[in-house]
Amino acid sequence: MEMCSLKVLEVEGSPSRMLLRLMGERGCTTGHLMDYLQTLGNSEALQCLKPSGLQILIQPQSVALMSGHNLCLSCHAVGKSPVQYQWFKSKEEVPNSFSPDLVISPVHLKDAGFYICRVNCGDTFEFSQWAQVDVLNVITSYGQCYQSLEGRLKLVIQPQPQQINVGETLQLECGAVGRPIPRYQWHRNGVPIPNTTKRKLVIPHVMRDHQGRYRCEISSSTERMWTNEVDIVIAPRISVQISGAMECSEDDVYAIGGVLDSSELALNSIPEHLYATDKVALLIGNLSYQNHPQLKAPMVDVYDLSNLLQQLNFKVVSLLDLTESEMRNAVDEFLLLLHKGVYGLLYYAGHGYENYGNSFMVPVNAPNPYRSANCLCVQSILKLMQEKETGLNVFLLDMCRKRNIHDDSAPNIVLRVTANIVFGYATCQDAEAFELSSSGFTNGVFVKFLKKRLLVDEKITVVLDKVAEDMGQFDATKGKQALEIRSSLSEKRALTDPILPGDSVDLAHSRQWAKAHELPEAMCLTFDCGAQIKLGFAAEFSNVLVIYTHIIKKPVDMSFCQAHVTDFSQDLDVDPKEMNRETPEETGIYLLSSSLPQHCLYTRISSLQKLRDELVFTVCLQGTFRAMDDDPVHWTKSINIGKPLIARLDLHQAMRRNSCLQTCMMPHSPSHSPCHSPGPEHHHHLHHRLHQAQDYNRLSPQHHYLDICERLQGAVGGSYYENLSQCHCEPTYDSPGGLSSSPSIPIEASDDINELQTVFINSLQLQQQ
Repeated sequence: MEMCSLKVLEVEGSPSRMLLRLMGERGCTTGHLMDYLQTLGNSEALQCLKPSGLQILIQPQSVALMSGHNLCLSCHAVGKSPVQYQWFKSKEEVPNSFSPDLVISPVHLKDAGFYICRVNCGDTFEFSQWAQVDVLNVITSYGQCYQSLEGRLKLVIQPQPQQINVGETLQLECGAVGRPIPRYQWHRNGVPIPNTTKRKLVIPHVMRDHQGRYRCEISSSTERMWTNEVDIVIAPRISVQISGAMECSEDDVYAIGGVLDSSELALNSIPEHLYATDKVALLIGNLSYQNHPQLKAPMVDVYDLSNLLQQLNFKVVSLLDLTESEMRNAVDEFLLLLHKGVYGLLYYAGHGYENYGNSFMVPVNAPNPYRSANCLCVQSILKLMQEKETGLNVFLLDMCRKRNIHDDSAPNIVLRVTANIVFGYATCQDAEAFELSSSGFTNGVFVKFLKKRLLVDEKITVVLDKVAEDMGQFDATKGKQALEIRSSLSEKRALTDPILPGDSVDLAHSRQWAKAHELPEAMCLTFDCGAQIKLGFAAEFSNVLVIYTHIIKKPVDMSFCQAHVTDFSQDLDVDPKEMNRETPEETGIYLLSSSLPQHCLYTRISSLQKLRDELVFTVCLQGTFRAMDDDPVHWTKSINIGKPLIARLDLHQAMRRNSCLQTCMMPHSPSHSPCHSPGPEHHHHLHHRLHQAQDYNRLSPQHHYLDICERLQGAVGGSYYENLSQCHCEPTYDSPGGLSSSPSIPIEASDDINELQTVFINSLQLQQQ
C-alpha cells in the first residue's frame, strides 16, 4: 500500500500557510476564498475569515531619509468602537507611541530599523504591515537640500574610488532618499554583481580580479537612476629590493622617500604576462535536439558558468539551442573579439563526439546520423584563435567523446606550437559524459564540481586538477566519467588575472559583444482609461528574454484589470499557451523566477538569435467597469523594443562569413560536404547534391542514462549523498536526466520584511495566549 503525504514546500511554515501564500500570489482574494469555503460547507473555516469589525485604512510606508530630518509613519484604522494604537520597533514597544502617526524629530542613525503598529479595537487587534526606515548619515553642503520624500528619488551618497591591497576588504556605499524605500543593485564593469542588493557593498578578501569600474543602480517602482562610476584598484601585496640588500614593504617605500607611487609600484612589480588585455567567453548549451535525445543539464550549466565568469570580468554571451549556421556565426563573432593578449574561453554542453583526436560539437538541427559536415570542429576553432595571438585559450567541453562510426573523415588540422592552450574535457577519450537524473534542476557532473572551484585565484590548470580530484571522489561516476586535462600552458595564467587593455583591442566589436547583454528599458504605459502598467524585461540567457506586465494604477470604477502581451514575430519560438502566465515557472522561467517581481504576468521569449527585424509586439489591456455590467473592454498599444540582447548580432544569417566555415577543410568539410546543413534559404544551392546523402543509415543511438537521486542526508552539515540506481551509457553528451530542486544559482534571499513580520507576529500571538 502506497503512503500519500503532503510535502511542505518550504522549511518553515506549514502546508496550509504555503497553500494560502500560493493562492495569494495567484490573485485569490479573501472574498474568493470565502466563496469557495461556502461552497464546500466549511463553516469552521468561514468563521475564521469573518471580518472583525476592525479595518486598517492607511498602512505605514517604508522610507529612506537623512539623519536630522523628521520621520513620520502613519497607520489609520476604523472599528466598531474607539481604536487604540501601539507602535513597535522590531519587537520592542516605542515609548509614548499611542497615536496613529509615529513622529521622530529629528531622526538619528539609531532610529533605522523595522516598524509595525498594533491596532486594538475592543477584544480584537490587527497588525499593520512592516515599514523599513533607512537613515542615511549625510553632511549637507554647498546649499544642498533634500526635503521632498514623496516625489522622485534623490541621490545623496555617491560611491568613492578606492585603492586597496589584495586580501583586504572592499567597502562601497551609496544612498538615496525617497518614499517608498529605494532598491539597489551593484554593477562591476557593466555587469550586475549577484546578491548585491544593499546600498552598502562589502567584499572581504578581495582578489586582483575584483579590480574594475563600479556603480550602483537605484530604482523604485516608477524610476531608475545610476550613481557615478568609480575605479577600484586592487594592488598586490609585494615587497621590493633596495640596493640588492634590504627588503622592504610597500609602506617602507613611502618612508624612504616615495620613489614610486602606488600605481607604479603595482604595475611595475607584476610581470606583464599575468595580465589579460580583455576577457571574452562564449557559452553554448544545446538541449532541445530535433533528431537526438533531449538533454536538461546544459541549461543549468550555462546559467551557472555565466554568472561565475561575469564575476571574473569576462564578457559573456550565453546561448541555448543553436542550429549549425547559428553556432558558426556565434563563433565568428567570438573570434572577432580575440586579439593579442585576450583571454578567450569557449564552453560547450551538448551532444558531441571525437574522431582521430578532433572534437566535434553537434548543433540542435544535426541530422541522424550526423557527420563532421554537420558539426563544428573544436580544433579548427583553436587554430583560428591561435592566429589572433591570444593570451590564453580555454576550452571546456562538456560532451561525450565516443567514436562516431558514421564519420570516417580524418581532419588534417595543423596547430601552431603555443604555450597558452588548456583543454578541460568532461570525460576521457572514447567515454561518455553524464548528467544527473533527479526531480528538479541540476548540473551535469562536470559543472557540479567546476563551479565550486572556478573563482579560486590559481593557475587554470591547478583549478582543473582539483576539479578532477573532486570528480574522482564522486561514487556515482567512478569508473564511468573522469575529467581529462590537456594543456600546453607554461605560464602561471589564471582566470582571475586582471585586465589591462592593450592597443590592439577592437573597441567597436567589443562594444557590440557587450550589447548582447543590454536589456530594453522598463516602460510605464498609460492607457486612455487611466490605467497604468509597468512593462519590464529580464534576461535568462543572451538569447532568452523575459517580459512581464504589472498593473501600477487601476481606475476606481474598474472592477477588473489585466495586461498581457501578444502578436510576436513568427521568427520567435513563442508558444501562445505559455504566454502571460501568472507564475514564471508556468512559462518555463525556472532559473530567474526568484529574482522577478511578483504579481505579474510573465512571457518567455527564446531563440532571439532567429529575430530578423526589430521586436514589435502588442500590449493589450483588458478591463471591466461596474457601470457597464462588467462587460470587458480592451485597449492596445504597439511596442517596439528594437533588437534586444543577442538579436543585435544577426546570427540568423546563414554562412554570412567564412572564417568559421574554413576551419574544417577535409573531404566532408562544411565547404564541400553534401550533407552540410545551412539555413533553409540556402537549400536550393545543395539540391543537386542531395542524392549523395541517400545512403546514410539512420542512427539508432542506445540511450544511456545515469539515474542519480540526490537527497539530503540530514541537517548535520548540510551534506548529501547520491544514490546510483541505474547506470546506462549514452554515446553522445549527457543522457536526459531530470531536474534537481537545488540549482545553486545566485538568487536574492527572501524579503527581510516578510520574514520579520512572520516571526514577530507569531511571537506576539504566543504572548497573547
